[in-house]
Amino acid sequence: MWQELSTQLQAGDIKALARCISLVENEREGYLSFLRHLPSGGAKIIGITGPPGAGKSTLVDALIGVLTEPGKKTGVICVDPSSPFNRGALLGDRIRMSQWYNHPGVFIRSLANHGSMGGLNPMIIEITAVLKAAAFDYIIIETVGIGQSEVEIAGLADITVVVLVPEAGDEIQTMKAGLMEIADIFVVNKSDRPDADHFVHNLRQLLAPAYSRQKHDIPIVKTIASEKKGIRELAGHIIRQVSLQTTEKKIYLLARKAWHILQRIRMKDFDLAEIEPMIAASLEKGDFNLFRLVEEINEKH
Repeated sequence: MWQELSTQLQAGDIKALARCISLVENEREGYLSFLRHLPSGGAKIIGITGPPGAGKSTLVDALIGVLTEPGKKTGVICVDPSSPFNRGALLGDRIRMSQWYNHPGVFIRSLANHGSMGGLNPMIIEITAVLKAAAFDYIIIETVGIGQSEVEIAGLADITVVVLVPEAGDEIQTMKAGLMEIADIFVVNKSDRPDADHFVHNLRQLLAPAYSRQKHDIPIVKTIASEKKGIRELAGHIIRQVSLQTTEKKIYLLARKAWHILQRIRMKDFDLAEIEPMIAASLEKGDFNLFRLVEEINEKH
């Protein structure tokens, strides 16, 4: 099965791609061997992140149009909040990007974040590898939009775009320690709103110390995604920034990916269903200590 799917995937079969993603996400038997034999591909991974309400999905929708114009192929992974009932993706992003359903150069897939604090699906690295093997030129990953914890995207994407809106002025200081430091490009979306220029000015002042440490400035692009304004400028910056990626950053990204995969594999032996009765028994005995219990569980594994 896996060999046939691999052949179909590399030939550009969209149905095979969709099936591979489902099988890998569900960790079906043989998926690791399948991944080991996939070609690495040359797709550039673009992370789109930022606080809720910044217009990330509308921006991605407009960006797809520009990136695919020269005949390029673009894969999009929209990481949605999990449904509280079936833990599946709520599919909000795919509804907003419905115009691309039948485009031969575009593939869009919604994934649930399964409660991940990093705003990403736990199998996002493996799923991205599947997309890269399908010969896409660009892979856009749009995260859930939950604030500072989204910094995980910086360990996955070749370039990270942080989307903000003018009203976020009061939030900049709280984001400074996390989200603000991962950006390769800032987008001030909905820039037709009042105080947009003032917001951009304050953002530049905030980034001034970072400029002095870097070889190039972090671009700040004003967009009105709903009107497709500023999108071509943004696409140009993305392509240029990707070309500036250093060997050091590539090593860092690969190391982060390896670390996440190893961490997840090593955690497979820990089952929440087994831990709960151990805690219940410990509570009955009295003198419960969480850290002592964790140490005991760890020693057993």
